[in-house]
Amino acid sequence: MMFLDVIPAEVLQNGELSVSRIDNLLGQLFDHAIVLGQKIILAAIIFFVGRWLIGWLRKLIGRFLEKRHIESTVKSFLDSLANITLQITLFLLIVNILGFSLTSFAAILAAAGLAIGMAMKDNLSNFAGGIMILINKPFKIGDRIVAQGMDGVVQSIGILYTVLLTGDNRTIFMPNGPLSTGSITNYSTQNERRIDITLSVGYGADISQVKDILSSVISKEAKIKQSPAPFVGVTMLNNGTIDVTIRVWVDSSDYASINVSLNEAIYSAFIENAIYASATVAVKMLKD
Repeated sequence: MMFLDVIPAEVLQNGELSVSRIDNLLGQLFDHAIVLGQKIILAAIIFFVGRWLIGWLRKLIGRFLEKRHIESTVKSFLDSLANITLQITLFLLIVNILGFSLTSFAAILAAAGLAIGMAMKDNLSNFAGGIMILINKPFKIGDRIVAQGMDGVVQSIGILYTVLLTGDNRTIFMPNGPLSTGSITNYSTQNERRIDITLSVGYGADISQVKDILSSVISKEAKIKQSPAPFVGVTMLNNGTIDVTIRVWVDSSDYASINVSLNEAIYSAFIENAIYASATVAVKMLKD
């Protein structure tokens, strides 16, 4: 409230100030000073309490991130983000207590937020996705995952992108937004994996002989686990062939090598025992 605001307009025009008007003016000034002083004191209290509360909240967030084993760089970023957000909130609260209009502040923030949001909506989505990945931890560095049609080993998890290295040595940068909301297959979370191999043999083949051959091949592989026990059995009767499936459990680190060695050993055993699958012949009739 300005000093001239409490002086009646007719007094300013006439240039006259009586004793009673001066007393009235001083009384109004005193009242306004008391109100302003109360607001300043309340704002000061809110300021100090708010600063303490911000510090407490930052410590609480830090302990939460520490328990989730979030990387130090990400923790630092999130701490700065939380600090800025809380400081702006405290500033706006104090401005409101002092009686200033928040309309202009709100208009500026809304315009800035809209412009930034339109320009960076994809990056904001990737940023949010990166935070969710780092908090929920569906995978970690070194894990082999399949996601968004890509198969590779995780090299790094950034705020905006996750980097994969494929088996043929390609580097894939995957946006965190779609990655965090899509399906992720993680091949590295379990210590053991099951190998499934399905073979087709022709009708008339001796199934008992086929099962004995497969069981013999499995028994020669020392890295195949006996618990759960290996499975060998007929799983499908097709039109012209019979599907025989083996299922064995191995350490995840041995999956690829044993899968290859089993297929090679089975093929050699089938050739040695003259067991073949019936060939499928496609016939196409042509007009004269």
